[in-house]
Amino acid sequence: MAAMFTTAILYKGKVDATMVFNGAIGGLVSITAEPLAPSMLASVLIGGVGGVLVVIFVPLLDKLKIDDVVGAIPAHLVCGIWGTMIVPFSYTNAIAPNEAGDPSYLGQLVGVVLTGVFVMIASSIVWYILKLTIGVRPTAEEEEMGLDKAEIGLEAYPEFTK
Repeated sequence: MAAMFTTAILYKGKVDATMVFNGAIGGLVSITAEPLAPSMLASVLIGGVGGVLVVIFVPLLDKLKIDDVVGAIPAHLVCGIWGTMIVPFSYTNAIAPNEAGDPSYLGQLVGVVLTGVFVMIASSIVWYILKLTIGVRPTAEEEEMGLDKAEIGLEAYPEFTK
């Protein structure tokens, strides 16, 4: 709902369905970082902010010329960071008092940064191995033919062929 209202405001009354769908995903990603402690109101607020973040970050990535045709970066990365960083706000000791201590914003930030570092290093290693073994780029001929035709033998859009 937050993504729907945001698109309606930003696009002068028009609702962008893809933004709304991605906003729903972003809201779910946002709230799943800490699903046990938040109240119903806090859950709606955290998910709603996630939906709005998706609507804000999709065009921002376009302006930065970052190719993300399905909006996965805002829905998963941005909202995942938001959801992780907001955990201390919604946390209570009512569920598991004195077991691990209360989460802090600094602790959450360290976790986000370390996760980012790990993912960058691990994915760089995997992509490098793929590049050395099977390659990660299609040939010029495959690009010209279309990857749908080259990889699976079908044309996804036959009405646009020459």
